[in-house]
Parts: sequence; C-alpha cells; structure tokens
Amino acid sequence: MWEYSEKVKEHFMNPRNVGEIEDASAVGEKGSISCGDALKLYLQINDDGIIEDAKFMTFGCASAIASSSALTEMLKGLTLQEAEKITNDDIAEYLGGLPKEKMHCSVMGRQALEKALAAYRGEDLPEKEGEVVCECFDITDREIVKAVKENNLESTDDVTCFLKAGGGCGNCLEKIEDLIRTVKEKV
Repeated sequence: MWEYSEKVKEHFMNPRNVGEIEDASAVGEKGSISCGDALKLYLQINDDGIIEDAKFMTFGCASAIASSSALTEMLKGLTLQEAEKITNDDIAEYLGGLPKEKMHCSVMGRQALEKALAAYRGEDLPEKEGEVVCECFDITDREIVKAVKENNLESTDDVTCFLKAGGGCGNCLEKIEDLIRTVKEKV
C-alpha cells in the first residue's frame, strides 16, 4: 500500500472547495469517468485578473481528491500569470509528496488548470498532436515524450504513474519503451 502524507490524508478526508461556481469565469475539464479519474475545475476571476475563487468536482481516488483540493487552495489570490506557472510537482509538493504511482492525479490537476485558463482567454487548446499510443487513456506519443523529458522518467512504470499510459490493456507498453529509449538516446 502507498504511504500518504498527513496533508494528503487531510485534503482527502476534508477536501476544500468542493462544488461548482455558478457563472464561473472559466471551467477546465480533464479525464474521463470511464478511465477512472475525472476533474472539473471552476475559476472565478476578477477584472484585475486575480483568481478570487476556485472549486472542483472530481471522480477518482484519494490522491485525485487531495490534489484537486490542494490545487484550489493554491490558486486563490493568484494572478493568471502566477497560476500558469503551477506545475504538477508544485501540487504534489504542496501535499507533502505523492506516491510515484499517484503522480497522474497532480498531472490531471495541472491539465485541467491549463484548459480553464485557455477557456478564460477564449483560446482553444490545440487538438492532441501526435499519434495515439495508449488507446485506453487516449495518450499520444508527444504527451509521453514531453512527460519523459520534463520528469526524467526512466521506465514504462514511471510513464504509467505520470500519465496512466500503459495502465490499461498493456498493448502499448512496447511502444512506450521505444519512446523512452529514443528520448534517452538524444540526451
């Protein structure tokens, strides 16, 4: 079983900011109930570009709930520029760490935030670029390469922990290995 920090346990047992914001300035969604984790992030942004409120609705494990709760706490009072700089590692660090196998929960929070900020600006995030490698979780080769580079991932298990890619049927594990090898050879 995984070891959770006291802060993860606290945010899971007593999540902050659960719910919806009616007439939210921005909403970002990531994940899918069919794949096990889903997050809907609501932001209320004032005319000065300050996040006044943040709420969430999530379907997932303790780490997904804790990561979503932590993210909403981190966002309140930030400018949009400050919010853009939050990484999944920042969310995990705020919680006192997450088990390697649960890092995908903080990644989901970061991705929902990216979508919410893009929606607020009236921008469309580009369609997924690249070739879908993991059909179970709709993860592309570009997403895998980016995660490997940014997080120094070394194995298919690492990729599964960060993106869930390879965590379903397993048919993509060989392709994920090839992508990791290609990235490491270029370094």
